[in-house]
Amino acid sequence: MLFTLAIIHLHQNITNMKVSTRNNFKGVVKKIEHGSVNTEVIIELPGGQEIVSIVTKTSAENLELIIGKVVYCLIKASNVMIATED
Repeated sequence: MLFTLAIIHLHQNITNMKVSTRNNFKGVVKKIEHGSVNTEVIIELPGGQEIVSIVTKTSAENLELIIGKVVYCLIKASNVMIATED
């Protein structure tokens, strides 16, 4: 799946949150490539499609990303997102 000029955010769990993004995809971490500053994460969706996201290495560590972990991709065309807990 290719998203041009979009922001992709990864989250561990949004089931108890309301989010402003319309494009929310639940998937499984398929591959992780750590660089010195950023980490490339490939997420496989239920239909077999893949989303690639670049996050900071610190964010990947904070999310405790490992292969096989379930994550949510929140995709929005702008940088501003609002989320609340129920």
